[in-house]
Amino acid sequence: MDASDLFSSCRKGDVARVRYLVEQRDVELNIRDNWDSTPLYYACLCGHEELVQYLLANGAKCEANTFDGERCLYGALSDSIRRLLKEYKRITAKTMQRDYYEQFLQTLLEQGSYSDVTFMVHGEMFRTHRCILSARSEYFAHMLETKWKGKTMIALKHPLVNPAAFAAILQYFYTGRLDIDVSYVEDCKRLAKQCKIGELIEELEVKCKQVEEFVSNKPGTCVKVLTLDPHDWQLQDGMALLADSALPADLRVGYGQLPFDLTDSFPSYPDICFRVDGYDFLCHKAFFCGRSDYFKALVEDHFSEGETLQSLPEVPVITLHDVSHELFTKILYYIYSDNTQLSHDSVYEVLCVADMYLLPGLKRLCGRTLAALLSEENVLHMWKTAKLFSLSRLEDQCTEYMAKIIERLVERAEFAELIREDAASVAARQETDSIPLVDDIRYHISSSVQTYSAIEEANQKVHALELLLNYIGLDC
Repeated sequence: MDASDLFSSCRKGDVARVRYLVEQRDVELNIRDNWDSTPLYYACLCGHEELVQYLLANGAKCEANTFDGERCLYGALSDSIRRLLKEYKRITAKTMQRDYYEQFLQTLLEQGSYSDVTFMVHGEMFRTHRCILSARSEYFAHMLETKWKGKTMIALKHPLVNPAAFAAILQYFYTGRLDIDVSYVEDCKRLAKQCKIGELIEELEVKCKQVEEFVSNKPGTCVKVLTLDPHDWQLQDGMALLADSALPADLRVGYGQLPFDLTDSFPSYPDICFRVDGYDFLCHKAFFCGRSDYFKALVEDHFSEGETLQSLPEVPVITLHDVSHELFTKILYYIYSDNTQLSHDSVYEVLCVADMYLLPGLKRLCGRTLAALLSEENVLHMWKTAKLFSLSRLEDQCTEYMAKIIERLVERAEFAELIREDAASVAARQETDSIPLVDDIRYHISSSVQTYSAIEEANQKVHALELLLNYIGLDC
């Protein structure tokens, strides 16, 4: 529902509504509709310059000479919007914040933190991680266990191995995304064939055909870079294999009975062990340190400690005392795949641990699960939880729910107390200053008005809220 609202608001040019959906409802800016179009494309097409500026500043993707970039440029209603698009710079602080999983993987590839194997391709060096290459490619998994076994430097000297194509293949393994100059597409397809990535070859062929049709029908356009967007499930499944292999054998419920289970034979190349409740989880510093400052500090603090695994003497062991193995398993899958199973019974515990381990993305995932449990009985408690853990989307969903039931809510003493507490939390609040909770409820009451018949209902809700404020002696 929020996604369709975003597309509709972009067509209308409703900046305030788009800002609300992005900043309060946490809607993804680069989603696509059934016509493979993005919110930015509609904003350009309909000539909403201020909205285009906002979308670009907040992470909408529109690189020059790509299919999406050229499409927006060609469809833009005015020259001022075209200038905005041409001045576009993709990486901003907000972009990095919103796409943090993709950004984490891209940074891991670019910086090579905790790299354990380096490829040299015609003078160009690529620092990589055996665990990721093995999880994402059966070809690399086989080569790293046979011809390249034990090597930390691998030179690829074949004249048909193009460094740009190799870099694109690595980007695909790490992020699921691929950006390649159109002149190197055939090199990329040849390398993909060698690496036995049939699905990538098919995607490249489909994208090439799409671009050819677009350029032939839109004179003056020029697409120089071919871009494939990631299939999240495909990337997450590949990375989840690392979490599968990190699990102690005793905790792999159901594993070993399936014909396609790879965890016993899959070489994951762990370099850190977390011991929880006596269980050893064989993990990777690149993921835990890259995704959590808590674990980064923990690993660095334990660097000089001497405990290691008997079976793998080069792997240090860190014992965690503040989490159960059940909860750590959920943390494990989130860190590797950006997703984890959350039950209604465990979500509060996971939320507390996610807060402790400095995993804001997992907190937001918990927030989505909690939102599905919203009811008239728990909405006040849920709002407090959202405030405590800085879950802005859940907080907004709670106030939206409160607005719907406000006429019954004002009769509850705990709601009146909640308003008093929120008023008291406003620093140096004057007698007539606004109260954030009340402001948010008023906003949702007014924003739900679509017809004349709804005006009277909204007025009744506002009146009920005003009566409560008068009763408890607050003016805002």
